[in-house]
Amino acid sequence: MFNCLRKSALFLSGCLCLSYFSCSPSLEYKKYIDNPNLYAQTVHELNKVVMGNNFSPVVSSRNYTYAAIASYEVIALAYPDKYQSLVGQLHGLNQKPNIKLNPLADVDLASILAYIKVGEAVTFPEGSLKDYRDGILKKASDMGLPQKVAEASQELADSVGITILRWTKKDNYLQTRSAEKFMVNENIPGRWVPTPPAYTQAVEPHWNTIRTLVIDSPNQFKAKPSIPFNIKDTNGAYYKEVKMLIDTTKNLTEDEKHMANFWDDNPGKLNVSGHVMFINKKFSPTGHWMSVACIASKTANADFPTTVYAVTKTAIAYFDAFIQCWDTKYGYATIRPESVINKYIDLEWRPLLQTPPFPEYTCGHSTISAAASEALTSIFGNHFSYTDSTELEFGIANRKFTSFRQAAMENAKARFYGGIHFHYSCLEGNRCGTLIGDLIVKRLKMKK
Repeated sequence: MFNCLRKSALFLSGCLCLSYFSCSPSLEYKKYIDNPNLYAQTVHELNKVVMGNNFSPVVSSRNYTYAAIASYEVIALAYPDKYQSLVGQLHGLNQKPNIKLNPLADVDLASILAYIKVGEAVTFPEGSLKDYRDGILKKASDMGLPQKVAEASQELADSVGITILRWTKKDNYLQTRSAEKFMVNENIPGRWVPTPPAYTQAVEPHWNTIRTLVIDSPNQFKAKPSIPFNIKDTNGAYYKEVKMLIDTTKNLTEDEKHMANFWDDNPGKLNVSGHVMFINKKFSPTGHWMSVACIASKTANADFPTTVYAVTKTAIAYFDAFIQCWDTKYGYATIRPESVINKYIDLEWRPLLQTPPFPEYTCGHSTISAAASEALTSIFGNHFSYTDSTELEFGIANRKFTSFRQAAMENAKARFYGGIHFHYSCLEGNRCGTLIGDLIVKRLKMKK
């Protein structure tokens, strides 16, 4: 009799437990939301929006960086014992979000929503990520995301996002939209002139007035003086640079061509065939390095907060590197190899890559790549092997690297092989970018 009653009680208890757990909200959604791959996908979605709207490389650095900072600030707010806020560390960012952390909020979801909120606001058109955002929330809801958790997460994202957006409005970007254009003067030998096939006006000549994030000023790290233009002295340094570029580009190996195309990152290559014109779009240099940060995080099996940290630190590094480089570019306003060679040596010569519409010295991609590589090296180490698959969706095969610094140095070679930069310009860009990245690594206190 006692055994029968005991079994009945156990059976009833089991039923009650089963009923309790079946009525409890499913936590299946957390496997989806808290996966760092979802954050990487969100970065990729912004990458596509930036590419689709033809943002220049320097403007795209602003798009990615502010979005990443917003997502990082959510992480820092939720994990103060592990991550330190950037408030008080970045120029002008002095106000903390006015919010008390709601225990119902899903931090990773809030981080993604903050990234989307700010990413949309600093790109055009706003709302371009709405369908993607709604898709995440719908899928998470189907997997058991409670409405109260979704609302608390959105509230956290909005509070952080509003603070970051208020800060972005004082970076001098709007003022540069109406600033005067770069004056072309073909009467000055060696001065930049528009290049084929579009002969576009010079891009962002006032980017050096954008507020820096960490470095003190655009000229804190001055590039070495550009080699003086002198195409007539065949024994001079400038002519030798031109001759080296011509000779090298005439005899490129297949690997060198692949290297150049892999690091091309031209957001809008104009193709002209008779009366037909069309544009091929790819990720910009900054978009490429955002992809690398996500690839590295996945390769290292990093968790969600570390992935956000890696993306944000990388973005901050190349943001300041672009400002320094543009200060140099328009300070010297040097002519591109294509213009020099066509005018003085060979009218039919063409570079492998399409020449970007801004001055030659120093190389922008080499500068920002070196800065980004220093940021990533500080997180994942100097001997970090990975396969960069960023360009695969554009039909360009992967490349493997044994370190981020190796990738940055390969980039410096690639811009030379592409025929759009002189050799010394690529090397000097790499040197300056390395110094900028190193300073940012030393100054920023992010992961405790």
